[in-house]
Parts: sequence; structure tokens; C-alpha cells
Amino acid sequence: MRLKLIADDTTFDFFKRWRVWLGISALMVVIGFASFLIQGLNFGIDFRGGTTVRTESTQAVDVGAYRGALDPLGLGDVSITEVFDPTFGPDENVAMIRIQAQDEAEAVKAETIAKVQDALRGVAPDIKFVSVESVGPKVSGELIQTAILAVGLAILAVLVYIWLRFEWQFALGAVAALVHDVILTIGIFSELQIRFDLAIIAALLTIVGYSLNDTVVVFDRVRENLRKYKQKDLKEVLNLSINETMSRTLMTSITTLLALISLYVLGGDVIRGFVFAMIWGIVVGTYSSIFVASTILLWLGVKRDWSKPTNTSGNQFADIDA
Repeated sequence: MRLKLIADDTTFDFFKRWRVWLGISALMVVIGFASFLIQGLNFGIDFRGGTTVRTESTQAVDVGAYRGALDPLGLGDVSITEVFDPTFGPDENVAMIRIQAQDEAEAVKAETIAKVQDALRGVAPDIKFVSVESVGPKVSGELIQTAILAVGLAILAVLVYIWLRFEWQFALGAVAALVHDVILTIGIFSELQIRFDLAIIAALLTIVGYSLNDTVVVFDRVRENLRKYKQKDLKEVLNLSINETMSRTLMTSITTLLALISLYVLGGDVIRGFVFAMIWGIVVGTYSSIFVASTILLWLGVKRDWSKPTNTSGNQFADIDA
């Protein structure tokens, strides 16, 4: 027997409470944007500039002892975190030490790194320094500009693509959903102060593609049904199209989430931020494809050849509330 997440004859009315869905989206966007303005993002070493030292020892990580050993060096802002990972053995105790670049220096000097290593050896004699990565503040500033440009160009390309493939109303609906997803993803990273680095930019671009894929599937079915059911109003066609594609949408999202959750639990701290962004992005991307993009399309209306005049090119919410 074939597993079905959604029955074939589903007739859920997605626009019955359209004010609630848009209200939830608007509230979350405002909270995310406000958090970004007030708290900002917890930029990683890629964007802030500085040096990250990753250590490994058979002894348990004592953050207080590590900090006590480094304080006399006068390094300024130093962040020390223990890395937890279920794949680590009992003798693998990993710590991440981040030292911000200071006085516009390209990176922490090699002499300073040597002093850091000597100081930590006094706490854990068998400590190993697995990696040392440095990024200068000038490079990090360029990376921020490039990241913003990459996300902006991706959304612009989507606008042009959907406009050419469908109509401008479809394009605006799709772009509204993508901007919604990007703002909410940045907002959750700001609210939770999760480290934001280049891997998260890659996740944002992936989320844009994933959300667009969901939206295009729905819009393709809408276009087919607009030609097939010429007497139905746009609200009925949208509801029918979303219900027809709901099984595919949920199956794709759930199977992708299963893989991502496995990566989040077992993949280690190196990719955990990226995977978290992907999990969040798929959830909000699936939501926005159904409740944001389609509602914007309904509001804008779609011109088509109808056998009798109806409200097809203007505001559709008069039909929703009727």
C-alpha cells in the first residue's frame, strides 16, 4: 500500500484566514528586523576579522582555566567555547578560541599565537593545536559587501526569471516569499546570536533556491488550472492548485528535513550553523510558498481570457471575505 501524507480529495481552504497567515508573517518579519537593528548579528571570524584557534586535548576543557591563562596576555576580546560532538571519543576534548583582530591588524601576530599556545600548555600539557585560521578586517568588510550583493542578485535573478516564465504578478509573489524567508533566517540568527559566517550565506542562497522550487511547482499548477477551469475564480483555482501539490510539497520537505536533522545531530560543530539555517529555511520556505506567495498573487490578481467578466485583475480579497 502506498503511503499518502495528504488524501487526493483534500479541499483545505488556505485563504479562509489569510489575515492570520499574513499577520503572523508580518509580526515575525518585524521581530526579526528589529532584532537585527538592535542586537545585530554575531559575526564569525569570516566577517569580524581575527584569529580562531582550535585545540584538542585528552583532558576535559576548563574554560575558566583557559581564560585565566590567557588574561595576562592582554588580548582584549577573547571568546572560549567547548565544542560538543557525539562523534568525539572520551579522549577528544575540543575547544574553540576566537581572538578578534585589533588595531586594524590583518591578523593576530605569530608571536601572539605562540604565547597563546605556551599559556594553554601550562593548563593542559598534552594540548594539540588542530588549526589556526586568520582573517583581516579589510577582507572581512569586503566579504560582508560581497555576501549582501550575492543575496540581492539572487533575488533579482529570481524576479526576472519568474516574470519571464509566468507574469509579473507571479514574480512579485515569489520575490515577496523569498525576501520573507531571508529576513526570517537572518532574524533568528540575530535573536539567538548564533554565529553568522560565510557558511550561513551559502545556506541563505540554498534556501532561496529551495523556496523558489516550491513556489514554482505551485505556480505551474496554478497556470495549468487557470487554463483548465476558466469559470472558476482565482481563489478557487489557487486553493485547488495548492491542495493538488500539497502531498509533493510535504513529502519533499519532510524527507529533506530528515537528512538535515541527522546532519545537525551527527555532523559536528563545523557544519551545525549551516544545517540549522537550512532546517529553519525549509520550514519557513514551505510556509511562505503556500501562505505568502499565493496570497500576494491572489491580492494582485491574474489577467486571463474568461468567458464572463469577473474580478480577475484587481484586488481579490473582496472575494475572500465574501
